Amino acid sequence: MAAVAAQISKKRKFVADGVFYAELNEFFTRELAEDGYAGVEVRVTPARTEIIIRATHTQNVLGEKGRRIRELTTLVQKRFKFPENAVELYAERVQNRGLCAIAQCESVKFKLLNGLAVRRACYGVVRFVMESGAKGCEVVVSGKVRAARAKAMKFADGFMIHSGNPAREYITTAVRHVDLRQGVLGIKVKIMLDNDPTGRNGPKLSLPDIVTILEPKDEAAITEPSAQDFRPAAPSAPVVAAEATN
Repeated sequence: MAAVAAQISKKRKFVADGVFYAELNEFFTRELAEDGYAGVEVRVTPARTEIIIRATHTQNVLGEKGRRIRELTTLVQKRFKFPENAVELYAERVQNRGLCAIAQCESVKFKLLNGLAVRRACYGVVRFVMESGAKGCEVVVSGKVRAARAKAMKFADGFMIHSGNPAREYITTAVRHVDLRQGVLGIKVKIMLDNDPTGRNGPKLSLPDIVTILEPKDEAAITEPSAQDFRPAAPSAPVVAAEATN
């Protein structure tokens, strides 16, 4: 964070950066929820601090003639006490919103707010995620769904891992809360990305339990019989001893 004084310990700097990112993410989550907000990235350069907002509807984030992005820039600058022209906000479109857990979680949230049935909303999102090229998807809605008793409904499709380091690399998760008339519902969306060598739609590294069978090497065709002697060669005469006798 650029606004923090330079003479602080490494530990305090990491904590300050984490708090700055968490507060920024919370602010954009509330402010840009209807515009398909899908995360934020902070890049600190010597000249200025660049904040990249990822969203599905970038035109709504920018606003008419860039008015809204300027308002957000002013709010961030005043809240975190940045100097004039020391912070810059950019909007970046999400390449594949079907593989973005935050965007799909917001989609389920607004479908439920508009009165759509839970099963229909969740199955629609699961199908859209799987058609976008994901390896697996899981949507969990918990709370007072229909009756007075709270319960959790899980909708899953495809392949999903839950433990180990690949779960950190391949799984994207998002959690949102919906305030309905009967109470608060919790929505959790988990998407397992597929392996992508380019690194666009998934991790470059493949899963560690994937076994790749290679093609055998081409061997020269045997046209006539041949024999090979594998016996050890006979020891040669002691030349050094013969020279010593001479």
